[in-house]
Amino acid sequence: MLDLAIQRERDLVPIQAIAARQKIPQRYLEQVLLALKREGLVTSKRGSAGGYHLTRPPEEVTVGDVLRAVEGASAPFEALTGRRQPNDNGDLAGLWSEIAEAVSNVVDRLTFGALAERALERRGVARPMYHI
Repeated sequence: MLDLAIQRERDLVPIQAIAARQKIPQRYLEQVLLALKREGLVTSKRGSAGGYHLTRPPEEVTVGDVLRAVEGASAPFEALTGRRQPNDNGDLAGLWSEIAEAVSNVVDRLTFGALAERALERRGVARPMYHI
């Protein structure tokens, strides 16, 4: 999603290009993009001129939207699912709920527009400047 947000000026971004830039196996990326497509976060076009693009501006897509699309409704933190470990007596349940709520607040506030802006700023700072 971050790669697509950075490449948003392009009409379609080929999956091979995303996989190469992000160093992600293409087969894994296909599964992730399929989940994102099912949730309406990306669209695609097949063929040699095909690729993927965001369905909404990156400023409208949160990290939480993407985590839930890929990982399920309990993402980003599974503490709220009610599953307990065999020796868990519930003493830490309140703490885990607070942590889950804090994480959710962060990922639901952070957009891919903001992440793309941060990434582009870091790239600009990292480039060497040569003077002649």
